[in-house]
Amino acid sequence: MPANAPLLAAYLAVGPDELKRKEALTRLKARVAGPFEAFNHEEIQVAPDLEPQQVTASLNTLPMGADTRIVVIENADKLPRPVSEAIIAYLRDPNPACTLCLTATTLAKSTRLYKAVAKVGPKAIIDCAAKKGRELGPYVQKLARAHSLTISPDAATELVARVGESSTMLDTQLASLSALLGGGGNVTIDLIEANVARIVEVKPWEFLDRLSQRDLNRSLQLLRLLGDGSPIGLVSLITGRVRELICAQSLAARGESGRLASELKKADWQVRNLFRWANGFCAGELEHLLALCAQTDASLKSGADPTSALTTLVMGFAKHA
Repeated sequence: MPANAPLLAAYLAVGPDELKRKEALTRLKARVAGPFEAFNHEEIQVAPDLEPQQVTASLNTLPMGADTRIVVIENADKLPRPVSEAIIAYLRDPNPACTLCLTATTLAKSTRLYKAVAKVGPKAIIDCAAKKGRELGPYVQKLARAHSLTISPDAATELVARVGESSTMLDTQLASLSALLGGGGNVTIDLIEANVARIVEVKPWEFLDRLSQRDLNRSLQLLRLLGDGSPIGLVSLITGRVRELICAQSLAARGESGRLASELKKADWQVRNLFRWANGFCAGELEHLLALCAQTDASLKSGADPTSALTTLVMGFAKHA
C-alpha cells in the first residue's frame, strides 16, 4: 500500500513472514499518526469470548479529527466463528471511513473470511510468505541495507545458517551487527562467526558446501556440530556430492556445462556453484576422494570409530601444495 494511496476497506496480511506482517501494520498505523492517533487506531485482541458486536461497533465508529480510522485484528485465523461471520457480513457494506487490517500466519484461500477480504480489492491480500532457499540470500542483503550494512552472499548464507530463516531473527541480528559496527559497515563471515551465536542445527547441505569449497577448518567445525545422525548416511551424502562434482568437471571439460542440471535432475539454481567448486580440484583428485568415500563406508560398517573415520575423510578434501 503506497504511502498516499487511498486505503481499501480491509486488508489481510497473511503468511509466516512475521517481519513483513509487522511492516504492513506499521505502514497502516502511519496513516493515522497525529494528535488523535489513540482514538483512530484500535487493536482488538482475539479471544474465545470476543463478541461480534464489539468488533462491528469498532468498525462502524467514525474517525476523530481525521479522514481514516484503523482497526487491527491479529491472529485472524483464530477468530471465533461468530466474529468471523460478522466481519464477512460487515465487508458487504463497510464503513468508508474505516480500514480493517487482519493478520494471520496462515489462512486458507478457501475460507469465507479470506474470500470476503479478497473481494474488497486486488491489493487487499498482502502476501507474507516466508523466503526459502535461494531467495534468502538476496532477502538478507535487502534487510542489511535498511541497517546501513552491506553483506556478501556468502556472509548472508552464514547468517541464515546460524540464526535460521525467521525474518524477525535475521533483522534483529543485523540490527545488532550494525550497532556493533557503529551504525553501519560491511558484514563479513569473520564478523558473523565471531559475534553471532548458532541457534539452529547445522544442515547437511551447509557442511557439504563447505567441503566442496575445500574449507577444511570450517568443514571440521561443522562436522562436530552435525549432531547424532548416521555416520554411514553422512558418508553417503558426501559420496553423492563428490559424484556431482565429478559430473560437473567432466561436462565442463567436454564443453557441455549446460547439461549439468538435467543430468543431475535438479534446478539450475541448485547446481550453479558446482562448476566453480569442481574447478578447485585437480585432475584425479575427485576420483581419489570417491575411492576414499568407499573405504570410509566399508570401515564404518566394520565397526570403525565414526569420529576418526569421518575426520579422516574430511581431511582428504584438504588442498595439497
